Formats: sequence, C-alpha cells, structure tokens
Amino acid sequence: MTSLDPTGETLPETHLALRQNVYAEPPIVERIPVPQILPGTAILRVHLATIISYSRSIYDGTRGYQYPVPLTLGSGAIARVAALGADATKLKVGDLCLLDVTMRGRDDIGGEEEASFLSAIHHGHTEASKKLMSEWRDGTYAEYVRWPLENCHVLNQQKLLLPLTEGGLGYKVEDLMLMPTMLVSYGGLGPNGVGIQAGDTVIVAPATGSFGSAAVHLCLELGAGRVICMGRNTSVLEKLKMTSVFPERVSCVPLTKDWQKDYAGLKDLGGKIDVFFDISPRVAHDSGHFKAATMALRYGGRVCFMGGLREDVPLPLSKIMHSDITIKGKWMFKPDDVKKFIELLELGVIRLSNEGTGVQPLGGRCVKKFRLDEWKEAFDTASELGSAGFVVFEP
Repeated sequence: MTSLDPTGETLPETHLALRQNVYAEPPIVERIPVPQILPGTAILRVHLATIISYSRSIYDGTRGYQYPVPLTLGSGAIARVAALGADATKLKVGDLCLLDVTMRGRDDIGGEEEASFLSAIHHGHTEASKKLMSEWRDGTYAEYVRWPLENCHVLNQQKLLLPLTEGGLGYKVEDLMLMPTMLVSYGGLGPNGVGIQAGDTVIVAPATGSFGSAAVHLCLELGAGRVICMGRNTSVLEKLKMTSVFPERVSCVPLTKDWQKDYAGLKDLGGKIDVFFDISPRVAHDSGHFKAATMALRYGGRVCFMGGLREDVPLPLSKIMHSDITIKGKWMFKPDDVKKFIELLELGVIRLSNEGTGVQPLGGRCVKKFRLDEWKEAFDTASELGSAGFVVFEP
C-alpha cells in the first residue's frame, strides 16, 4: 500500500535513483546526493512514477530519442512536496502534486523559441530546448526529485482519495497514474485543441493503443455523443467498446490500409462526423485513415494531429478547402490544460478507473508496481501489456 502520510520530513543527504551514465547503455540504481533546493523549485518525495509502454526502446536507443547523459530516468509522477524554494507563493510542504514532464522555458512565454522538452525522455527540437534540458535533465525515477514550481500541480488528496462513503471519489493513488496519459489527449481534445463539444461525433484513430484508448474514454467523459474507434486489431476494438462507460455510444471501424475501404466503413455508420483525432504511432505512416477520416468529416469539421509520425501523410486538400475543415497540430498540452483537467477530475466530470464506481476503461488500470531495481522487468512488462493496463515505479 502506497503511504501518503503528509507530515513533513527531514531531507536525507542521499537517495536512490535509476541512472543512465552512457546513452543507450543499461541503467543502474545509484545512491546519489539529494538535489539541493533552489529558487523556483521544489524538492518532492516521489510516490509513484509512470512507465511509458515504450520506455525500453527509449533508453536502449532504439527510438533514437536524444537526451543528455548522465541523467536520472523518468516520466510523469505523483509526489509530495518535501522542501520549497524561498520564492514559492502557493505550494506548501506536504502538498500532493502531479508532476508534469513537459518543461518549458520561463523566458519563452510566447513559445517563439520552442524551448520545451520532455523531462528525461527527449531534448526537444531546438537549440533552446536542448539548452534547457541540459539544466533540467533528471527525471522522476528516484526517491526524491527537484522540479520547477510551475510543473507541480496540487491535487486535492481528501477529495480524490477519501472513500465514497466519506464524501471522496474513492480513488487509490495508483488509479491517478492514468492522468499523464489522458492529459496528452486532453491537450488535443480540450479547449486549447479542437474543443470537443457535448454531442460531437469524434473519430479516434488509431484507438487501440494506450493513448488512443485513453482518448476514447476522455471523449465520452467530455460529452461526445458518439465515438468512432478505428484500429487494425478487431478484438481490441471490441474490448474497447464493451469496457467503455457508454458502450452504446461507441462504434468501431477496422483499418485496412485502403483509404477507400476505411472511408466506406465510416460512411456506412451514417450521421455527421465533427472531429477526427489522430494519435498515430510512427509505424502508421502508410495507413489510409488520414485521408479516409478527413474525407468523412462534415462541413466545418475539425482535425487534430497529435501522433508521433515523422513522415508526411496524404491529405485531401480539395475536401479540406471546400468543406472549411480546420486542422490543428498539437504537441502535448499547456499548463492551464493540466489545471483544468485536475479541476474536472476533482469535480467528478472526468472519471478514472475506479473499482468503487465500476468505471473500468480499457487500459486504465494499474496492474503492478515495481521497485527501481526491477527496472528491466518493469520495462518489459510495460511493452507487453498492450491494452491490459499500465505499470508504475514505486521508489
């Protein structure tokens, strides 16, 4: 059971961290000094940290993600504030926080320099982002972490974790670890993206991966009237429909690589389609769904591209022009997206997997917690789980 005792603690001199000293070499657990507090930062005790399904291929170099070494590995986390810089005005020692891994340059408010990167994952795409990561390289796979104040988002522990019978929402802390995955989709589907409206019909493609299935659940929670799930694995599509909170509002269309067949499958469903949300992995660059889904949109429809593709994809320019289609590119999410998402979660508008309420979206359940020294098994398990759920580190 994860302890969430909010009492203050004296910071130790050293702590354990999962480190990589040479790029693409196996990480090791090392005892290193606890980070020193600086202005603009917090030191937090990490309770749980997410393990991305493709973590193994990030850190063994297969994906080619670039980042500086040595560094502490990491991803999104839930942690408690143990110490604060003297300039902190809102955070308090003892606060339970969601740690956002999307780091942004404080002096790049307008984003012109694109000074943003993913902590311990990728150094971004500009010289400014690389410079920033060189100073903020260490991630959350550790007992303690130093984090920018603006990336620490306070959670209402009482509201989220108290039992339903005591007026809370009845979550376990591991249930909350779906938030980092859902936040990616919220960045594209929320008010800073294509802005899902109540009653919208939304295509999610591909819908069978961890980010796609989270997007399906999020669409329904935000009031979508119908969600059309596209994917190659028909058995997972069926599970996605049956485990959703409103299965009667979910339709499935198998992907065939032939855009005309995919388009026919969408049109056979009938009705208007408002939004196409793409969350394609790299391997989907030759899929026909980009064109098929765009062609199926109503006049004035919206498209959001959030996937990990590096190649160009074919789009029907005439359809986009004549049907007044809006295309929105989106990378991750904005800080105010995180705050709004947490607000909706604490109000019960957005729901996560919860045994007490019976909400069990596909892939939304934490199936195991690992120690840092079990990193190899943890990475292997994460890559093999598919739609069965997710795993986390418990430093």
